[in-house]
Amino acid sequence: MQRRHLLLSASVASASALLATAGCGFKLRVAPNFAFKSIYVNTAEGSTLGNQLKRVLASNNLLVVTDPQQMMTSDVILDPLFDQRQKVVLAINAAGLVREFKLRLLFSFKLRTPQGKDLIPQADLEQQRDISFNESAVLAKEAEEALLYRDMQSDIVQQIMRRLAAVQSR
Repeated sequence: MQRRHLLLSASVASASALLATAGCGFKLRVAPNFAFKSIYVNTAEGSTLGNQLKRVLASNNLLVVTDPQQMMTSDVILDPLFDQRQKVVLAINAAGLVREFKLRLLFSFKLRTPQGKDLIPQADLEQQRDISFNESAVLAKEAEEALLYRDMQSDIVQQIMRRLAAVQSR
């Protein structure tokens, strides 16, 4: 009898948890649906953010046009306007040595049709992270800095993907 009561209460708890998540609008993330089939990403050849963006776009079943001469054949053109990394001193110790930095990644872009119609006007994206600094662990801090920049870059690429998925039609 006790086992039956335990099973019944467990099933009621799981059913109520299922209803609670259904009621809050929770939904698993799915691949975005784009209003276009091909895109030209006008980033510099050595841009790590641009290369990651092209890889993510291609993995979402979009034709990523890379040849500038084929730019006008794509459905849309993504123009980066600003792509910059910054490292700003936040705090120094009594001896005047740096204790903490702020890392910033700034990216600005717009999306347009080959005919020049803006689908996304200038969008400015920014990510920032604070990092402590220790002179005795310079190599470790450089590796941590590179990891933080990669993390910020991934966040910006995901923000771009969400904005591209929100474009309705040309």
